[in-house]
Amino acid sequence: MGNHHSHEKGEQSGSGHSTPRGSQRGASSRSGSGGDLQGLAEKSEKPPPSMVPVEKLGKLLAQRSQKEDGVNGVTEKSFSKYLFPMYPDLARQFYKFIHRAGKCKNKHIPLNTFRQQCEKILGMLDDAAIIETYVRMFGADTDEMVTPEGFRNLLFTSYKLSMDHYPEGPQTCLMINKTLSAVVNGCFNKKDSHSFGFVVRWLEEHCHRIIFPVHRYCVHMLATKHRDIEAAIESNSFGAGLDLATPVLERASPMQQSSASLPLSVAWLLAAAAPPLYSRPVQPPQAHAGGTLASAAWLARLVCAVPSHWAPLYCSRDHGLGANRFLHHTTSYRGPTLVVLEAGELTLVVASPVEWHETHQYWGGPDSALVQLFPTFALIERAPKMLYLNTSIRGYPKGLRAGSDPRQPLLIVPEDFDSITFQGAPYSLHAIQVWGCGDQASRETQLEIKKWQVREAERQRAVKLSAADWIEHPDRYLLELAGRPQYNNSAS
Repeated sequence: MGNHHSHEKGEQSGSGHSTPRGSQRGASSRSGSGGDLQGLAEKSEKPPPSMVPVEKLGKLLAQRSQKEDGVNGVTEKSFSKYLFPMYPDLARQFYKFIHRAGKCKNKHIPLNTFRQQCEKILGMLDDAAIIETYVRMFGADTDEMVTPEGFRNLLFTSYKLSMDHYPEGPQTCLMINKTLSAVVNGCFNKKDSHSFGFVVRWLEEHCHRIIFPVHRYCVHMLATKHRDIEAAIESNSFGAGLDLATPVLERASPMQQSSASLPLSVAWLLAAAAPPLYSRPVQPPQAHAGGTLASAAWLARLVCAVPSHWAPLYCSRDHGLGANRFLHHTTSYRGPTLVVLEAGELTLVVASPVEWHETHQYWGGPDSALVQLFPTFALIERAPKMLYLNTSIRGYPKGLRAGSDPRQPLLIVPEDFDSITFQGAPYSLHAIQVWGCGDQASRETQLEIKKWQVREAERQRAVKLSAADWIEHPDRYLLELAGRPQYNNSAS
């Protein structure tokens, strides 16, 4: 700040304003302060501290390009090899994007252009600008259109980043193709292409947070990768960056316990579509047994979008399908929950931000939502007071319902829980899963309440009565009416 202050004073003294001593000041200061002003001007050309990593990264990549390719600038080969070695498709799309944005005439990118474009990406704070940038990055090269293939590549890049940096080690999911196809079909609806604006608006409406892991990873690489390159130059060994273990398909993921299984790709998609309340991490991810570098743990917190704290509360395949089973395992859980309804090819998710309870009125906060996962993905509705549950109050509809319009709810589950009606069409209900999205304390509190209810039922079942109390007890009168007049006659 001191340099800028003195620089402003120098400009005022030599600006030639019409003051009584302006000519004297100008004559006396030209020779004495000319060198100082030139030095300050040279200092002002230096990038701000926040952009120093980009300056270093650009120089290092230019040096490697000069040494390996004989080009004065940043080549795509060096960019992919040293910045994104684990993700060649992301490196290719990123390089092509800054090449187009910088209007480069040659195949390589000049150092100044590289720095300017990277600084723009590092300086992005608006969510809409971030989404538009990466949609354009994976869009078509020639026109303002996005193809299903490019959109799918963008989604797969986000998924792969989340899976590779999972806190418990790299994961994979066999249902990823089905999950990605549901999202692509939901956006394009069998069309060959869409405009950038349409895709950006669709993402903002349905799953805008699905792109953010890609942006966080790119920002992290642009800001820190120069350290790895410098260390590799000093040690004369260039690796692929962080060592990621090979994903193991047979590994039991946290989302797969007994029959209550939620594929990781579905959990990844739900975390991006549901409000942040459901996927907010309860605590920082812990290092797994294999040992994790501090940089890898920090990157997992930035990039991994798959929540690891969701706990299965109810699974109809294990606990039985019915309203009483649903109530027994779901109520008393004082945290947000996700109810997954499977009806053939149709899969729906009801997101409740508060505890499930029976009432004759619609309830729920602004984070209540209804999501369609398959066959096409869409966020159907997100609104307050759109949830309804009643199995015992007479005179009111019974069952589970979802929708902000009580006269025409979007989802109706009757009290017998054997079918559903979604947007007016009937379906046969096959299975229900309920996942708790709160902290561990919420689950422990629910289990304690259930244990207390069992103990209370046992206590009330065994009632100790004295002989004198039994004579006047109403149960004795009922037994006599049923034809047992001599029951426990010894008490008299």
